[in-house]
Amino acid sequence: MLDKNELTIIGIDGGGTHTRGVIYRGNNEITSMKSGTTRIGAVGVGESCERTLNVILELCKKAEIEVSEVDAIVVGLAGVWLEEEKKRSQTLIRTLGRGQGVTLPDLLVTSDAEIALQGALGEEDGIIIIVGTGSIALGRFGKELIRCGGWGIELDDEGSGAWIGREGLTSVVRALDGRGKVTILTNKIIELFPTVRIDEPRTIVKAYAERAFEYQMLSPFIMQAAESGDEVCMDIIKRAAHHLVELPKAIIKKANKSKTNVALLGGIIEADTLLKKLIEKELAKDERFNLINPKGNPINGAIILAYKMIEQDID
Repeated sequence: MLDKNELTIIGIDGGGTHTRGVIYRGNNEITSMKSGTTRIGAVGVGESCERTLNVILELCKKAEIEVSEVDAIVVGLAGVWLEEEKKRSQTLIRTLGRGQGVTLPDLLVTSDAEIALQGALGEEDGIIIIVGTGSIALGRFGKELIRCGGWGIELDDEGSGAWIGREGLTSVVRALDGRGKVTILTNKIIELFPTVRIDEPRTIVKAYAERAFEYQMLSPFIMQAAESGDEVCMDIIKRAAHHLVELPKAIIKKANKSKTNVALLGGIIEADTLLKKLIEKELAKDERFNLINPKGNPINGAIILAYKMIEQDID
């Protein structure tokens, strides 16, 4: 029988903004760390895998253990979904490890949404909506897994932090052109980013091109402006909530279910924002959805998947 107390597990949640890594022994957290994004769409496959390996090595260093003492590692990466993408990242992390004289134990690379699903729902059916830098919903009904959204900010991610930031920026330039309503967000951007000048509005484009800011950095200020009564920003947040509630509606229709549990996750949700409250209000209007608190977080999901992987190896 598997004795979890004798096992050392690494779980990594590689999100769009931050990457969090944890070492567990049994049910106890030994050490943890946070680093920058490992999202493949943001940094590329090679850099993503190198950063992931560095998290593994740094965790072991902090815990004062050798990598050889770790029994299994599960990594959830933003931007990974297809089996070929998972295997490519998995192989590259191992290869980079060997280049540093490190042989990694059992390693599973999967989507950050899948470890979040496992953490939030355990073995139960239901839907999760993740709202962070990006946005995605994932439904599980028996062995069927249904994904909705999560296409990336270039194509979609409606309602996400990046989408909210982009919509806010669009509202600012529309106001400067005289095509849209005035918003207090304009002055906030000038205040936050000194290279942006109201007398030369195109400096906004230059600042963004030079990565002085990214879309998601603006979302907290848009949320604050909405709460203070800014009509333009409130409209953005309301539209974000509408788009996010569309996700579970599409999933439950595809699954042909009459009712299911729904859990909300992600940085914007954890911050207990206005957007979270609007999503909850909209979900409450639909009798098909039963809003529940997540059982655990994505790291918890990674740890559960690691134990499952070890059990399968034993069998």
